[in-house]
Amino acid sequence: MSPEIVPPMRRICEQCGRTDVWDEDTHNWVIAEEEGKRKVGDRHCIHEWDINGQYNPVTGETEPEG
Repeated sequence: MSPEIVPPMRRICEQCGRTDVWDEDTHNWVIAEEEGKRKVGDRHCIHEWDINGQYNPVTGETEPEG
């Protein structure tokens, strides 16, 4: 099985709580809605997303060459 890249589907700003989800139709991040309200956070925040070095987008096992 070859490795597969799996991008994150949700991100949350660690500063203001803004939450975005990945929209497959538009291939873009959109603001998430929870209980009918958009999780916009602070419009003046320079967002620091919770996707960091701990997130590993590679799944599956790599096969040795040869």
